[in-house]
Amino acid sequence: MDAIKNQILDNEGASEIDVISMTIPSRPEYVGVIRLTVSAIANRIGFNIEDIEDIKVAVAEACTNAIQHSYNDESNFYVAFEIGIDSLGVVVRDDGKGIKVEDVKEPQLGELKEGGLGIFIIKSLMDEVSFSCEIEKGTEIKMVKFLHENY
Repeated sequence: MDAIKNQILDNEGASEIDVISMTIPSRPEYVGVIRLTVSAIANRIGFNIEDIEDIKVAVAEACTNAIQHSYNDESNFYVAFEIGIDSLGVVVRDDGKGIKVEDVKEPQLGELKEGGLGIFIIKSLMDEVSFSCEIEKGTEIKMVKFLHENY
């Protein structure tokens, strides 16, 4: 995760970013731990309650995807919280089978089915979302929410 922090510093030129990283067992009962953690971090930064709820939903969706696409219950997924002065970045990475980014399509409202909306939800709730995948090596999703002035 030091590489993530260095990349952030190089890309943004900022020196005010803290990174907290966690290794989580690929089991659904731990998603609540991540939700509580991101809620506390977002509150500390100064996000309002509506933004905190959006962040929690987006991060839970990313974690659920990581768990669903992991190889088995014995594997782990990884979460890094990138804490800036006016932003919160969350990186969720798994070591699963991976997906082809071009296969992720926007859902058609007339053809909704159960599941498959996680990426759409994440993109709707966060300010920036990016993916990187390697088949048989895993998937990484990075989400960023910026602190906006509330009038």
